[in-house]
Parts: sequence; structure tokens; C-alpha cells
Amino acid sequence: MKQQQSPLRIIDANLNRCREGLRVVEDFLRYALDDGALYKKVRGIRHCVDKILRDCYGSLIAERDIFSDSGRDMPETMKKNLPDIITANFKRAQESLRVLEEYSKTAFPQVSPLFKKQRYAAYNCEKAVYLKYKKFFEN
Repeated sequence: MKQQQSPLRIIDANLNRCREGLRVVEDFLRYALDDGALYKKVRGIRHCVDKILRDCYGSLIAERDIFSDSGRDMPETMKKNLPDIITANFKRAQESLRVLEEYSKTAFPQVSPLFKKQRYAAYNCEKAVYLKYKKFFEN
């Protein structure tokens, strides 16, 4: 078992997870609901998150090791409907932002508040989507 002291692999994984989750929500708002305003908000969060550590991309990707990732073969839970997919991906992005906020304190302390800001933006965006499409989520 390889032991790492650096949080870079955790940060890399959570950057990917966050961007992926936001992209799933973004595409739903854009293509399924044709909601340009909310789509742009989610896209904005995704772009902000991407820019936070863009200068460190090389350092982060160098730590990536998908072949020895013990969670790689974990089964995915099946989502039964679109509301479940959207909810799960909002949560995925928010949880990843929390992880990024915490672990960046050790490697890139100056960016931790930026991840926190985007986490709260994601909470706010989730609320806006839910309130606007409440009937969709309650069916």
C-alpha cells in the first residue's frame, strides 16, 4: 500500500469530481430545461472552480494514479430518474468543494476561501433550481 503525505491526489480527484458533477447539472439545465439563466450560473461556478488551481495543473495531474485507486471498482448506485441525477450531482459538487476547501489549506492555503465561496454559490444555485422546478423534484 502506497502512503502519501501530499494532498495533491485528493485535490486532483475532487477537482475532477466537482467539475463533472457541475457539468451534469449544467447540461440538464441547458438541454432538458432550456434554462439559460440557471445554466449560466452553474457554468460560471464550474469555470471559477477550474480557474482556482489552473496554474497547478501539472503538479496535480502528476499525482493522479487511477490504476491503484481503491475506489475505482466501486459500483455506482443506480439513479431512477432525472431528479435523482440532478440532486446527486449537486451534492457531489458541493461535497467535493468542501474537500477542496479543507485540503487546499495545507497545500494552497490562499485558495481555500475561493473554494468556500464556490461551495456556497453551489448551495445557492441548487436552491434556485429546486425552487424554480419544485414540481419536477417532487414527482
